[in-house]
Amino acid sequence: MVAVAKAAEIQPGQMRIVEAGGQRIALCNVGGTFYAIQDVCTHDDGPLGEGTLRGDVVECPRHGARFDVRTGAAVRMPAIVPVKAYPVRVDGADVVVEVEG
Repeated sequence: MVAVAKAAEIQPGQMRIVEAGGQRIALCNVGGTFYAIQDVCTHDDGPLGEGTLRGDVVECPRHGARFDVRTGAAVRMPAIVPVKAYPVRVDGADVVVEVEG
C-alpha cells in the first residue's frame, strides 16, 4: 500500500491524478469513499484523470468513453475494455492505494 494523498485534500466529487508504484492513477472521491483506477482510457490512451467525474462514473475528455470508478468497467462506448481498478483505503489522514510490485 502506498500513501498517495491526504483525504482532506480531495473533496467529494473531485478527482486527482497520483502516482503509485510507477502507475498513473485517477484517485476519485465519490460521496466520501475513495476509488482508484488507471489514468489511461482503454479506447485511445486518453487521460481519465483530466475527464469529468459525475457520481461514480468518469468520462474521458477525448471521445466520451465512460468508466465506473468503483470497478473500472467500461459503461459507455467507444470503450469496451475495462480499466484497472486498485484497492484503496483511508489510513489515518492518508489515502493509500495497493499496487502490484
